[in-house]
Amino acid sequence: MPLTPTDTGTGDSRFGRLDTEALSGGRQAPVNQAGRNNLRQLVQLRWLAVAGQLVTVVSVHFALHIRLPVAEMLTLLSVLLLFNIACWARTRWVPGVSDAELFAGLLVDVAVLSGQLFYSGGVTNPFIFLFLLQIAVGAVLLSARFVWPMVGLTSACFLALTQWHQPLLLPDLAGLSLPPHYVGGLLICFAINAGLLVTSIHRISRNLRQRDARLADLRQRAAEEEHIVRMGLLASGAAHELGTPLATLSVILGDWAHMAPFAGDPELREEIEEMQIQLSRCKAIVSGILMSAGEMRGEAPEVTTLHAFLDELVLHWRTTRPCVGLDYRRDAALPDLRIVSDVGLKQMVDNILDNALEAAPARTVGLRAFAEEDQLVICVQDHGPGFPSEMLERFGKPYQSSKGRPGGGLGLFLALNVCRSLGGVLQARNRLPEEGGGAEVAIRLPLSALMPQGLPENAAHDGR
Repeated sequence: MPLTPTDTGTGDSRFGRLDTEALSGGRQAPVNQAGRNNLRQLVQLRWLAVAGQLVTVVSVHFALHIRLPVAEMLTLLSVLLLFNIACWARTRWVPGVSDAELFAGLLVDVAVLSGQLFYSGGVTNPFIFLFLLQIAVGAVLLSARFVWPMVGLTSACFLALTQWHQPLLLPDLAGLSLPPHYVGGLLICFAINAGLLVTSIHRISRNLRQRDARLADLRQRAAEEEHIVRMGLLASGAAHELGTPLATLSVILGDWAHMAPFAGDPELREEIEEMQIQLSRCKAIVSGILMSAGEMRGEAPEVTTLHAFLDELVLHWRTTRPCVGLDYRRDAALPDLRIVSDVGLKQMVDNILDNALEAAPARTVGLRAFAEEDQLVICVQDHGPGFPSEMLERFGKPYQSSKGRPGGGLGLFLALNVCRSLGGVLQARNRLPEEGGGAEVAIRLPLSALMPQGLPENAAHDGR
């Protein structure tokens, strides 16, 4: 006799919740809110189950003239009806529903289905395999710690119904019973199907979670790249606008350097020289922005060696940041490969060094360069207070900064995206007290991404 169980109802299951997370740009929907939506869906489907069971019992008893304990079965149906009304009321006023509550509701469905099968033939009723639908509902809606107990419970109900049930009063099958071996085979078949069903649904859900995570990551990266494009347009426009005033300042400082009042005063002459150095640095930054407005690497990229690139980067940073201690260590085992002198990579390391300097202005900044598994690793360390925990969770997001000023956090955001464009990763952590404290930012780049294409890895420096 067909008995309609609670349907699957995956309208807002864990799969739907993951899609919501992806579409919301990484913002996770509250789990209990998704649970309430799942409960609302189960309530709607349970109305169909109640109607289906009522039609089945009435038609079998009165139309097919198969005697059933109608009073008992309708009592069970009334219990399910009252329980569903209570669940409907709960969806109207509670803010959320946990997995444990959904699990409890499914247990009620299993109990009612077991009772209906008990009064309608037990294991001899072919619709006993409707227990599998209860398992499917649990596998879709619940976590693994609730699903496997559901499998065990339904298997126990199946086993109990093989021993205790009221036989169907069918004239053609009077006195007949199923062989024990056949019943055992049914139980084994049910257990195998239940296990495979749960395993398959969990694997599918895991694949969907991974897919949605990738989609969310792609959406996030697309939004970040759009943000970078806008920043690039603003930066290139600002670079054009800054060219004229910087050139004017350069001429004025050159004239001041030859004037007698300034040339005769050593302190003023030293300050003018420092201003000229900083002005040259500003002009170089502006020129770099204009040159790299399109691609990081120009039409005719400069080829150098890895050691020369790192040494020049450190020398330039030391020169333009006076009175700053930089503990630079380049591992002797780091291969001196030919690489493209990448403007973006220079600016990325400069930004991270500047951040380390701002974290502890009076302390020495550490820079380590070494190779690890065909990767260039550049570690920048400071002795500041370290990153706040909330910043580590959103490391590299725009405008996430502990400096407390508007527009902060763009340096690490740009550094992260430059690192991505080169196929690398940017990692941050707070060092332990025994390590000296402070923060550490590690740049990991594949050495192959830095090499000029078409040249072997061990090609010698061409003397440029």
